[in-house]
Amino acid sequence: MEVQALAKLNLTLDVLGKRPDGYHDLRMVMQSITLSDTLELADNAGEGLRVESSLHFLPAGEKNLAGKAAVCFYQALGRDVRSLDIRLTKRIPVCAGMAGGSSDAAAVLRGLNELEGNPFTPTELARIGERVGSDVPYCVIGGTALAEGRGEILTPLPALPPCWVVACKPDFPVSTPELFGRIDSCRIRCRPDTEGMLAALESGNLGAVARRMYNVFEDALPDRQRTSMAEIKNVLIQCGALGANMSGSGPTAFGLFDEEEAARQAAQLLGQSYRETFLARTV
Repeated sequence: MEVQALAKLNLTLDVLGKRPDGYHDLRMVMQSITLSDTLELADNAGEGLRVESSLHFLPAGEKNLAGKAAVCFYQALGRDVRSLDIRLTKRIPVCAGMAGGSSDAAAVLRGLNELEGNPFTPTELARIGERVGSDVPYCVIGGTALAEGRGEILTPLPALPPCWVVACKPDFPVSTPELFGRIDSCRIRCRPDTEGMLAALESGNLGAVARRMYNVFEDALPDRQRTSMAEIKNVLIQCGALGANMSGSGPTAFGLFDEEEAARQAAQLLGQSYRETFLARTV
């Protein structure tokens, strides 16, 4: 079986505070896009669980989120993984704030569920996904959704009006634990207008959605990285993006476009300086 794993973007991201369990309470509006990885699931004649990726530096077996998802799926069925090959063709950039690993895990859950005769509802699959990673429940459901708690409390939202997306990952790394630490130690000066975002989605107003995009993690970036993020977002806006934002804990910046030609020109321009630049559509 071949399954697609869609990348996600954060239209908004707010960190509400640290929890007693060490995690943080989040409030985020999430969106799927057509940029995707491809997973092949196949029986391997009793050789156990094997995970192979087109990116050889990614972990194999249960250390890969796709493998961990398979283990959790069969544990929920009351069985062991005895005979499964998972082959990943990666297109979603790694460590980019686009939930590539989580989306791969969610695709495994959906694919195995179909192969096993759909023993679990989508809601039950999302609960299994909680054991794999915080973004996995959303990636099981996809589309446009409000995610709360650690990301596992999901509320489906009216679909974002169809539009083009240009996503650009700069070359610098971002440490998610470091960003959470910086958020904990600084005063957040601005927060996303989540209620305004929900109202804009309800009315189907793409421009209003784009104007309300915001991610509190941008304020926690180190100075040089924050400057680079602002430069990329400025290029997107100058090329005609209705709005631009950072996704997740970064470092990917993206813009929403209502015109295909403007999006293509922005992708071409940014692609001259940033190798990992992608043109996609919302789902």
